[in-house]
Amino acid sequence: MSAEFVFINEVGPRDGLQNQKTILAPHDRLKLINQLIEANLPGIEVASFVNPKGVPAMDGATEIMQGLLKIDNCEISVLVPNLKGFELARAAGAKIISVVPSATETMNQKNINMSLDETISSSCNILNEAKSSQLKTRAYVSVAWECPYEGEVDSDVVLDIASQMLLSGADEIILADTIGAANPSSVELLFKKCVSEFGHEILSGHFHDTRAMALANVCAALNEGIRKFDSCIGGLGGCPFAPGAAGNLATEDVANMLHQMGYETNIDLNKLSEIVLSLEEQLHAPLGGRMSAWLSKKNKAS
Repeated sequence: MSAEFVFINEVGPRDGLQNQKTILAPHDRLKLINQLIEANLPGIEVASFVNPKGVPAMDGATEIMQGLLKIDNCEISVLVPNLKGFELARAAGAKIISVVPSATETMNQKNINMSLDETISSSCNILNEAKSSQLKTRAYVSVAWECPYEGEVDSDVVLDIASQMLLSGADEIILADTIGAANPSSVELLFKKCVSEFGHEILSGHFHDTRAMALANVCAALNEGIRKFDSCIGGLGGCPFAPGAAGNLATEDVANMLHQMGYETNIDLNKLSEIVLSLEEQLHAPLGGRMSAWLSKKNKAS
């Protein structure tokens, strides 16, 4: 009997690198992405078509799209903050686009300088345009559990935003614990409500490890039938517009945990660990994944 598959979407090249002190040039980010493709990541978010004046680390998105390895077994996605970003992404050949409405007024103002209503309207317009262009679409609900400015988020607001995204053509809804404030109980509760409303097939989880609960939160979501998660090489991450947002769930940690639990991800952990070590040298900083050192010792001993 084959193991059940869990889809891991690597967000390191975008979410992981957007807030680092060391900014990697587009050709270095492209090299990282192609290494991740060779490590059999099922999905990779490779860029954000945002104004580089606001997020300098994301400069060169079109260059990256043009230099990707040509493969069929990896879903390549990009983030678009507004209609202009979407038009640039479409022109660059993007096939999967993501929008990121936040669940609170203040977070939307800080993140993309729009009100909550404006953000929802803009996201819906982008999704409609994307579907008209036969593109696959993903819609995040950022700060789905807690906002750094407004505190705990009402789950009904999250469900309402998710519903509007789906009605506008979103193929997938990603509940994002942007500042790492969720815990297994709150994850179980929100996903249970969303699964009841939308079914589990179109839902995904995005967890940060601020309070060291990202892996536990994945387990809670797994128990609610969720089989797709964002993660980030080396636990990189943190949102420049969300105070308190620490690194993402580390890809090598969640892949290792899933493998040991009997799930399949197709990810080559040895290659992934080599990428972590290389990225540490480029960023001049230790990365946050917890299992790379263990795997390195294990491989040396075998």
